[in-house]
Amino acid sequence: MIESAPNIDEVRELRAALGEHVVRTPFVRCAGLEDAIGGNTQVHGKLEFLQRTGTFKARGALSVARTLSSEQLAAGVTAVSAGNHAIAVAFAARETGTNAKVVMTRSANPGRVAACKAYGAEVVFADDVHVAFDVAAKIRQEEGRYFIHPFDGKAIATGTGTVGLEMFEQYPDFDVLLVSVGGGGLIGGIANAVKQLKPECEIIGVEPEGADSMQRSIAAGEPCGVEAVQTIADSLGAPYAMPYSFELCRNNVDRFVSLPDTSFRRAMGFLYSHMQIAVEPACAATTAALLGPLRDELRGKRVANVFCGSNIDWDTFASQVSFDE
Repeated sequence: MIESAPNIDEVRELRAALGEHVVRTPFVRCAGLEDAIGGNTQVHGKLEFLQRTGTFKARGALSVARTLSSEQLAAGVTAVSAGNHAIAVAFAARETGTNAKVVMTRSANPGRVAACKAYGAEVVFADDVHVAFDVAAKIRQEEGRYFIHPFDGKAIATGTGTVGLEMFEQYPDFDVLLVSVGGGGLIGGIANAVKQLKPECEIIGVEPEGADSMQRSIAAGEPCGVEAVQTIADSLGAPYAMPYSFELCRNNVDRFVSLPDTSFRRAMGFLYSHMQIAVEPACAATTAALLGPLRDELRGKRVANVFCGSNIDWDTFASQVSFDE
């Protein structure tokens, strides 16, 4: 049996406690997207790529770290990540006076590895994400470090719920909310908060076709995974769903769409050409859905689009982006 979902008062209390450790990121009109869709559509974007560490992940990592005892902080923390969560855990460790030893895949972007080290973390590499979880488990057992999960648990959901709370406070009149989906930690927390504040809001999750573990889990009625993660959106490459985030998604997310990598590449190109922002594939996922399969049905509505973050270097961006609209 999983813990109860965070109530909105818990989310508010956490946001107040986090204070200046996290940024209240802008929630702005996206004229480029509105013009492309037409039909008096309103699109607001929550710019979490302006968050500390470059993604929303700082919220959840800090939420967990601040619950640790003095003994746990003395032992340190560990984490598994393709990059963004590792950076966030390194940041949270620095902010809370502990130390981090993070496990990253060998394919991790060098800029993300450098960011982890800049926050003071020790970085250990694994061949793939499945192996990485095994390595982290060994570190936890041998060194007594606290494992900060990348997308599961009440503290993570309370942290990501602060994104939804801020959006509602900044502009509460959206009809539809689009959120990218990896392990479900972001959309689970946001959806849980938003449904308490605005139950009528439709919440749609966007997954890569090559990493659609949450949709598979919803269809199966229980958490399950994929045999191999195959997507350029490595930040969305969770190999399986976990019980807590699965339940939040099953209870609060109205539906999901899955998209091929080609649509992420084109969305990256669109955002660069029309909004002058260079983002990673995970951050472009919701735009890909809005410009693709959801375009006609969402025309004329008030859409909230979460730009979940972007830690990407220019060479990687140039190799992934497509300007074929």
